[in-house]
Amino acid sequence: MRKVYYIYNPKTRTYDRIYPTVRQRMMSYLRNLFVGMGLGAGCFILLLLIFGSPSEKDLRVENSRLLAQYHILSTRLDEALDVMQHLQQRDDNLYRVILQADPIPSAIRNANYGKTNRYEELTELANAKLVVNTTQKMDVLARQVYIQSRSFDEVLDLCKRHDEMLMCVPAIQPVSNKNLKQTASGYGTRIDPIYKTVKFHAGMDFSANVGTPVYATGNGTVKTAGWEGLYGKCITIDHGFGYVTRYAHLNQIKVHPGQKVVRGETIGEVGTTGKSTGPHLHYEVHLKGQIMNPVNYYFMDLDADDYDKMIQIAANHGKVFD
Repeated sequence: MRKVYYIYNPKTRTYDRIYPTVRQRMMSYLRNLFVGMGLGAGCFILLLLIFGSPSEKDLRVENSRLLAQYHILSTRLDEALDVMQHLQQRDDNLYRVILQADPIPSAIRNANYGKTNRYEELTELANAKLVVNTTQKMDVLARQVYIQSRSFDEVLDLCKRHDEMLMCVPAIQPVSNKNLKQTASGYGTRIDPIYKTVKFHAGMDFSANVGTPVYATGNGTVKTAGWEGLYGKCITIDHGFGYVTRYAHLNQIKVHPGQKVVRGETIGEVGTTGKSTGPHLHYEVHLKGQIMNPVNYYFMDLDADDYDKMIQIAANHGKVFD
């Protein structure tokens, strides 16, 4: 209902009705319109602040789901990293031990991506700590899977070459010594027979007559064959797979450098050349540059009882010839 306005007329002492102009009417309409729009907008904003818009509700639900998925993904990555750790342990402590291969260095397995900040862009996201942590786990797992895959490729190649390796590993005595009577001195600290001082004996001595055949203890390639200072006439055989054997104080050498030899092949004769106090063969085994105890490499030549006797004989000081 339209409002009616009156004005007092003092002359007639009556109230005269006022009729607004078109302009006044338009201004009134506009004023009422703007007031209504303002009240409506305010109510709308207030409702949005209290209850939120449908799209915001959908976004909040979606963000909540994404956050839950990130937590689940982070947990599964932890489980996958645990499984990978077990695989690494089996690889290093079982497969590579059986195949006599070095374990993968921890510096390679746990290598990071350097000091560059690969996750700088992620730090600006909501829940940045969770996102960055999960991404880091994914990168670590991806790298470890790659390294482990390469390791298994190497293990597979070693398995394929296992038969060849068994033929190359030193596994017999370098002279005929079935009754073990030719075992003179073992590996370890001994008294030098000439200088009478304590020294480390890097191999085993086998006493035998001059001219007794000396055999290659595994398949390989003759690396050196000739005079080598205190060793006298000496032969060195590279068996591959990190194994090298040395045969010293020989009387005769029957092979030449570069020649392929097989286990049991005669490569020379026992003598007493170089620093020697009597006819014998000085025998050494090296593995990847380290001097090993030869007594551990006669498993194809001795049964269990003889092997035990050999260990006991080798453990005694015995007579050193060089």
